[in-house]
Amino acid sequence: MNVHEYQAKEILAQFGIPVPAGKVAFTPAEAEAVARELGSAKFVVKAQIHAGGRGKGGGVKLANTPEEVRAIAEKMIGMQLVTHQTGPDGKKVEKVLIAEAVEIKQELYLGFVLDRAKSAVTMMASAEGGVEIETVAEERPEAILRETADPSVGLMPFQATRAAFGLGLDDTLIRQFTSMATKMYECFVKTDASIIEINPLAVVGDNQLVALDAKMNFDDNGLFRHKDIAAMLDPTEEDERELEANENLLSYVSLDGNIGCMVNGAGLAMSTMDIIKYYGAFPANFLDVGGRATAERVTLAFKLILSDPNVKAILVNIFGGIVNCDLIAAGIIEAVKQVELNVPLVVRLEGTNVEKGRQMLAASDIEIISAESLDEAAQKAVAAVRG
Repeated sequence: MNVHEYQAKEILAQFGIPVPAGKVAFTPAEAEAVARELGSAKFVVKAQIHAGGRGKGGGVKLANTPEEVRAIAEKMIGMQLVTHQTGPDGKKVEKVLIAEAVEIKQELYLGFVLDRAKSAVTMMASAEGGVEIETVAEERPEAILRETADPSVGLMPFQATRAAFGLGLDDTLIRQFTSMATKMYECFVKTDASIIEINPLAVVGDNQLVALDAKMNFDDNGLFRHKDIAAMLDPTEEDERELEANENLLSYVSLDGNIGCMVNGAGLAMSTMDIIKYYGAFPANFLDVGGRATAERVTLAFKLILSDPNVKAILVNIFGGIVNCDLIAAGIIEAVKQVELNVPLVVRLEGTNVEKGRQMLAASDIEIISAESLDEAAQKAVAAVRG
């Protein structure tokens, strides 16, 4: 789950990490009121969407007075903000963060991420923070310093201090950086985060480190422990189909292809998407109906897939293990009766009660393209789309 910048800063502040004073506003009038409350000499107005690159897209503006804050907010709220992370359609700005502007002496980068190769949390830092950090990481990876925390003891102060020396910070900033890095690690672990980024981590006028921007993502599987964070979910930033699937215990991720996939098991779903791409087409979604699929869940799965106008064919790939193939077949038959199926349907069943399931599908009046292997199913689905 993602949260907005202002929410991420609220969480970081709870762990003692310095952030500029600021508050979110949903209307231009609220934006002006927040600016007057802050009483700063200069303000920054920041669009709140789940995407980076907001500054380049016109989503970050400076203002000198509360009246100017209001004028900027009037233009920003409701705009369709396009960045390199939103795609060409952009995202609608529903709210803005009004914060006090500060004098920036230097921009750093500090982030924590789960390194799956090492099965540990890794700290990343760079003396070249700012809007081009992705370019730095791609073109000059040596400019990114890394420290991996031992899961048994966490990030040690000497590791943070070593990174601070590597960034070329002076004595005062080294102490601040070490303190901030260890607090960020604590925040990462205690909130079940999957990524925390401060970019830029700024050295401001009084030689203090401040988190000028913040990004946090969280492990969905850990949200049951964090009701306060789960409540920060912004439905306007989420795919409606993904939200509906999550509410009904389905794993669904919308993609940009044209072959809808319904599979049981995450590994099998990934393999299905891979082989579709191998044969020259692209999956329209990741959809795992799980090991306890019912007719109702299969019906919902079909509805989710068909709600995507880009879907030109559906590939059902089921391995009967926990769930029997005849149950899946019954679900497919019931689902097709309820939904208006106007695209080719390729079905591959294998596993427990597979013959019974195939017989049920064959005896139904549903037009189905049958396949016995995943390879055959993928080829038939790609051929159906191209045909």
